[in-house]
Amino acid sequence: MSLLFRHIARYAAQRLASDPEARDKTVKTVRTLVDEAKGIARDEDRARAAGRAVRRAMDKLQGNRGDG
Repeated sequence: MSLLFRHIARYAAQRLASDPEARDKTVKTVRTLVDEAKGIARDEDRARAAGRAVRRAMDKLQGNRGDG
């Protein structure tokens, strides 16, 4: 199974390396993830902070940008 994941990761890395637009989007996404991780690490209740981060990500993926 890990061989399959390794091939998928290699394929994704090659695709990202060859497409400047995809690289920019990936950099932006990784920076957002790092900021979320830092926020979770700073919070006293890490489980709650992680849950809120997941909820924000789910809402963003579904298109609910917090309008309500």
